[in-house]
Order: sequence, then structure tokens, then C-alpha cells
Amino acid sequence: MALKSWSLCLSILCMSLSYFNHAISLHNETDRLALISFKDSIQQDPFQVLSSWNNSLHFCNWYGISCSLRHPNRVIALNLGSQRLVGSLSPHIGNLSFLRRIDLQTNSFHDQIPQEIGRLRHIQYINLGNNSFQGNIPSNLSHCSNLIYLRLTYNQLVGSIPLELGSLTKLEHLVMARNNFTGNIPPSIENLSSLSEISLAYNGIQGQIPKEFSQLRNLNYFLFQGNNLIGEIPSGIFNISELEYFFVQSNRLNGSIPYDVGLTLPKLKYFTVSSNRFSGAIPISMSNASMLEQISFQYNQFSGLIPKQLGMLRYLQILSFYFNQLQDDLSSINSLTNCSYLEVAHFGANFLTGTVPISIANLSKDLYFLSVADNQLHNTIPLGIENLINLRFFLFGGNYFSGPLLINFGKFQQLEELDLRSNRFTGKIPSSIGNLSFVSYLRLGFNNLHGSIPSSLGSCPNLILLDLALNNLIGPIPRQVVSLSSLSILLDLSGNALNGPIPSEVGMLQNLVQLDLSNNRLSGMIPNAIGKCLGLEQLHLQGNSLGGEIPPVLISLRGLRELDISRNNLKGRIPDSLAELHGLSYLNLSFNELQGEVPKHGTFLNANVVSLVGNKGLCGELSKATNGFSEANIVGVGSYGSVYKGLLEQTRKQVAVKVLNLQQRGASNSFISECQALGAIRHRNLLKLLSVCSSIDFEGNDFKALIYEYMANGSLEKWLHAQNVGEDGQERESRNLKLIDRLNIAIDIATAIEYLHSGSSTIVIHGDLKPKYGMGEPVSTKGDIYSYGIPLLEIFTGKRPTDDFFKVDLNLRTFVERSLPYELTNIVDPNIILVEDGGGESFKDAILFVLRIGVACTMEQPGERMEMRDVINELQKIKSSYLKGLLVQNPENAYQFGGPSSSHV
Repeated sequence: MALKSWSLCLSILCMSLSYFNHAISLHNETDRLALISFKDSIQQDPFQVLSSWNNSLHFCNWYGISCSLRHPNRVIALNLGSQRLVGSLSPHIGNLSFLRRIDLQTNSFHDQIPQEIGRLRHIQYINLGNNSFQGNIPSNLSHCSNLIYLRLTYNQLVGSIPLELGSLTKLEHLVMARNNFTGNIPPSIENLSSLSEISLAYNGIQGQIPKEFSQLRNLNYFLFQGNNLIGEIPSGIFNISELEYFFVQSNRLNGSIPYDVGLTLPKLKYFTVSSNRFSGAIPISMSNASMLEQISFQYNQFSGLIPKQLGMLRYLQILSFYFNQLQDDLSSINSLTNCSYLEVAHFGANFLTGTVPISIANLSKDLYFLSVADNQLHNTIPLGIENLINLRFFLFGGNYFSGPLLINFGKFQQLEELDLRSNRFTGKIPSSIGNLSFVSYLRLGFNNLHGSIPSSLGSCPNLILLDLALNNLIGPIPRQVVSLSSLSILLDLSGNALNGPIPSEVGMLQNLVQLDLSNNRLSGMIPNAIGKCLGLEQLHLQGNSLGGEIPPVLISLRGLRELDISRNNLKGRIPDSLAELHGLSYLNLSFNELQGEVPKHGTFLNANVVSLVGNKGLCGELSKATNGFSEANIVGVGSYGSVYKGLLEQTRKQVAVKVLNLQQRGASNSFISECQALGAIRHRNLLKLLSVCSSIDFEGNDFKALIYEYMANGSLEKWLHAQNVGEDGQERESRNLKLIDRLNIAIDIATAIEYLHSGSSTIVIHGDLKPKYGMGEPVSTKGDIYSYGIPLLEIFTGKRPTDDFFKVDLNLRTFVERSLPYELTNIVDPNIILVEDGGGESFKDAILFVLRIGVACTMEQPGERMEMRDVINELQKIKSSYLKGLLVQNPENAYQFGGPSSSHV
């Protein structure tokens, strides 16, 4: 009996083992088939890593496969990252039921992530980053309840972040940057209490940062840069004391940074809030976050002072306050000398004043980026600054620095960009600048430098941009400079007094895009070698003494968009081949000694493109264009003649034809002066002289006319003093100008006058700004400044200087001066207040500062008036400050401005 019982038990055991072995065999086959399906979905395997996936090896020994020791022959890991595989992810991946790890990052998988991935209940690690997956995140990914790590970066995933991800309570890393996600951040993420890293950077995420994020007490990485987030950062986030990396740059966030942020986030290493709309002060408490390595506040509206306590951050590497409204000096640099790891110090585009402290020379030897550009700093650059031998970017342009360049630039062996433009430097360009063997960008334009261009610049083999424009440089163009084949962006030597011929070596600039040698004293012929500069898009040689004929080789410059060789001594015919340069958007051949027939095809058919001042062939059309100079076509009458509106028959272009009354004394001289002055001018805010006509009319009398662009928008007078009822009795749309429109007009006029005074080869006195107040002083640039100040006051008060309101002892200037600053509302044009709905503080500040400029321009003594260059700088700052104020008040509509886009003088 016992023997029978034992026999029965043994039979049952054998049956169980047989069933168990069958089950194991079945699961083994399931895993193997799933892997085979995975392989079948791969289209390219350049490294042949899947060649081992065959029947000669057990699948647990296949490349990239790991099996369980506890559960034999069950696949637990699939590691095929960085193998350049191309294909899709097979849905059979969901059959690997014991899988804990998938690493397929840095391949070329495409199509959607299969829904079946949600069946992997044991999965802990998923890395599908750096592929080309498309579609939505599978919502049933939330079934992977053991998931700890999820990385989907650098794919093409779309849709919103699934709300269901909030159920992955074990998740520690959620990294989905660089996709195309949209929608709001789901508040359910607050349930991920174990989360230490969240990155949704560089997507299209919208809405606000959920306040529920404050519950993520273990968070180390908060990466939301490059989205469309709005509103303020929830205050609770600044209490997550474990935070080390905080990136929210490139959004539309606003508000201020808490004053105690450095105390509540003591472990911070990276704090980047750039390119948003934050305002307020830079928190002094930042210095308490002693581990900080990077602070970036650039492109915001922060104001106030730069905390001197930042020098306590001994690990600080990057510090950027670029493009804010900081109103401080640079004394904070003294403390920054303690930051021995500092690599980037960016203070550019603020309202910083004062001088650069000599302690700047004691900054970290690791410093490679130093910028104080576009501020209001003055005096000289400290000599010891050359101790910063590892500088690669030296940006001091756009200030009021003066004096000679005494710095030994030869010590900056690593320098890549040197920006000293738009200052008041004097003296010669030091020859040591030629020792900058790595420099790519060299900007010294718009200073008062004199002497010759150092030939040592030819020793800068990596130079791609050289700007020496608007100085007082003399002598020939060094052959070594135009031999720099590395120059590819810009070579600008314009606005100097350079002489001699253009070196034939210019043909070595085969990759150069823009060449500007205008407004110098160059002579000789345009070298044929210039036809080798095949990359040229802009060629400006105007305002020199170049002779000979226009070289036919210019036809080789097929990419040319702008060609200006006006105001030279060029002779002969216009090459017919120029008409074949169809890419030209601007061609100016005026004021030369060209003869013969003008080409009548191609580029020359477009009057908007070609300027041929002095072309008599245009005269015959003028009578027809103006209906026989009909009175109905008159649009204005001046001192020396009448202006007619005309329509050129061939090009259908509207023009304004100024016909000189030669019986009027001085008219002929006015014609010559206007031709010489306006033919030499090219500026977006100055009316363009298209051509001139000097001929004999049908009665045999002398006939002289100037042909201008026709301005269809009318005059500034009509915009400022428009009536709602026209001459025909019909109501018209109100033409009230907003404050920003008036600022733009004021800046445009000022820029045009400054160009007349200093931007062309000879000083041009406008002398006809209206109303021109008679002060009994000689014609001068200071007279133009006075005549600018009066219209400036008119633009913002809405009052004509000739109004009956003003009596013998009261004029527009004294009216404004006596009313500032406390009676601002009594003098400002009520139409501005109406349009701006009352305005805000930034509105009032802008009006006040502009009116003060108007008063300063109209001082009785010419020597007390502002320089036009300073007027432009101040108006630009007023505009910038006002726009930043608008962003704070109404960020959605801050850039929707009406009215005229520019003005013409």
C-alpha cells in the first residue's frame, strides 16, 4: 500500500515538473520571438550588432541582451544605445514581460512608440532619447508602475503631456526635452513625490507653472527653458530646498525673484531666468547660495544695483546681466575678483555709468568672455586689462570711452572678438593688434582714430569681419588687408580719408559678402580683380575719385544685391551686362561722367532699383508724367520752384518732380547744391533723389528739375494736425499718433540729420527743417539742432510754434521749459493721452525726458545745445525703457503699434 502511494506521488511530481518545464519553454519562446520581431523591424544596422541574433546562439547571449539569474532565460534588459540603428520599435516589445531596462538612445528609430510598451509591468528604466519617434506618448505608459527613469529627449513627439503620468509614483527622472509637446503642464505631476529631475525644455508647453509643483520636495533639476510659459513662478517652488539646477529661460514669465531666494535655495548651482519679462531688483541673497556656478538674468527688465555681495560666490563661473535696466556703476567688479573660477562676465546693454575700475585686471585668469558694451561708461580702459590673457571675447563697444588705445593687444593670444566700436577713441590703431592670430571679429568703427591702417592686420588669418568705418584714417589700403582670404562677412573701411588705388589683391576676397570702401579719397580704376569676389552681395565704392570705365567683369558677381559706385569720375558707357544682374535691389551709378545710351532691359526697367541722377533721357517723360505740369498736380511750392506729383509711363512709378524757377535768384546754385548733396546721400529716412534733368524746354528756355521718390503718406504736419473732416466735408479716420510712433519719428529725423552732419563724406547742413526759427545766427550744424528741437517739441505737445497762443514773451520752448516737470499734463498733446488711455509711469517718464531733450536742443547759445549723436542715444534709451514698461503692463500687445513706420526729412 505504501509503495502504491509513493508511486502515485512520484507520478504527480513528474507531471508537475513536465508542466513547469513546458511553461518555461513557452515563455522562453515568447521572449525569443519578441526579439526576432524587434530585429525584423530594423531596416539598417551599420555596425552589424544584430548579426549575433540567430539560432546558433541562445538569445540570452545575443548582443545587447541580458537575462535574469533569478528567472532563467527571461530577458530583463535591452541595451542597444548609440548603434546607429534605423527602423521602428516593434509592438512585440510588450511581450518581454520581465523586461526592466530599455536603452535605445541615440539611434534613428521612427514612427510611434507602441502602445504595447504599457504592458511592461516590471520596467524601471526607459531611454528612447535622441531618435525620431513621432506621435503622442502612449497614455498606458502609466501602467508601468515600477518605472524610475523615463527619457524621451530629442524626438518628434507631439500632443500634450498625459495626465496619467501622475500615477508613476516611483518615477525619479522625467526627461522629455526637445520635442514638440504642447498644452499645459498637468498638475497631476505633484503626485510624483520621488521626482528628482523634471525636464520639459524646448517644447511648446503653454500656460502657467502649476503651483502643485511646490510639493516636489526632492527635486534637484527643474528644467523648463524654451517654452511658452506665462505668469509668475509659484512662490512655493523657491522653497524646494533640494533644488540645484533651475532653468526657465526663453519663456514669457514675469514677476520678480524673491529677495530671499539664496536662503531658501541654498544648494543652487545653476540659476538661469534669461529671456523672460522678470523685473525688480537682483536679490542680494543670491550670495548665500554658496555653490552657485551660473547666474543668468539677461534679456529681462531687472533694475537697480548689481549686488556687490556676489563676490562671495567662490565657485561662480558665469554671470550675465545683459540687456536689462540696471542703473549702477561697475564697482561690483571689485568683489568679483574673489571669484577665481569666473569665465563669463556680461554687463552689456544696461544703463551703467562711471568708469571701469582698475580691479577689472584682477578678475579670474579663466575669464574668456567680458562685455560692458552698450552702456554709458566713459574715460579710458584700464591698462592692466591685458592681464586677462585668456579672453576670447572683449566687448566694450557702444560707450563713451576715449583716449588712445594703449592696450598691448598682443597679449590676448586667444581673442576671437574685439568690439570697440562707437566710442571716442583717438590716436592710431596699434600695430600689436596684428598679433591677434585667432581673432574673427574686429570692430573699431565710429571712433576718432587716425593714422594709417596697420599692415600687421594681414597677420590675422582667421579674420572674417573687419570694421574700421567712420574714423579719420589716411593713407593707402594695405595690400595685406585685402589679401585676407578669410574675410567672409564684412570689410568696411568707409567714411575715412584713405587714398590711392584699390589694390588688385582685392580679388582674393572670394568669400566676402559685403565690401564697403565708400566715402574715401580712392583713385585709379575699379580693378578687374574685383570680379573674382564671387561671394559679394553688397559692393559700395561711392564717394571716391575712381576713374576709367565700369568694368564688365562685374557681371561675374551673380549674387550682388547692392552696387553703389556713384559720385566718382567714371566715364564711358554703362555696360549692358549690368542689366543681367537680376538679383540687384539697389544700383546707383549717379554723379559720374557716364555717356551713351542707358540699357533698357533687365534691372534698368525697375525705377525702384536704379539711380541714374543726371540721365537726360528721363527729361522727355516729365511733361507727360505731370499732365503738362498741370496745376492740379502741384503738391507743394518752395523758395526756388514747385513740386509736382507725376507718374512715369514706362515703370508706372509715382515720383515728385521739383521744377526750378530759374528766374528766382539763387535757383541755379540751389540746383547744383541739391544735386551734389542729395546724390551723395543714401539713408532710409532721407528722401531719395532718383534722377535730375537739365535740358531745354519746348520754348527754348533752360529747364532744370529734380526727380524724387513720392511720399504717399503725406507730411508730418498732416499727421500731427490732421482734421477729422476733410476739405470735401467728409469725415476721415482719426490719424492720432501713439507715443511709440512719435518716438520712432523723432529718432528717424534725428538719425537722418546726424547722417547729413557726419555720415557722408562732406557735411550737409539741412537748413530747411520747418518751422525754422530765425535766431540770426550763421547756417551751421548747431542751427539744424535748434531747428530739430522745435519740431520735436511740436511732435509731443501738439502745438505749432506759430500758434496764436504764443505771445511776445512766450514761445514754444519757454512754454515747455516753464511747465516741466510738474505741469506735464498741461503741455503734452492730449491726443497722445487719448490714444494711450492715460498712460502709465513709463509713458510719463518718456514724455518728460523727450521734452527735456527738446529744450536742450533749443538753447539760445549754440554751444549749449546737445550733439545730435547724443540726442539719438538718449532717444533710443527712452524708447527702450518705454517698451520694457509696455511689456510689463500689457505683454500681449506691446509690439502692436500703428501709424507711420518712419519719417522723411
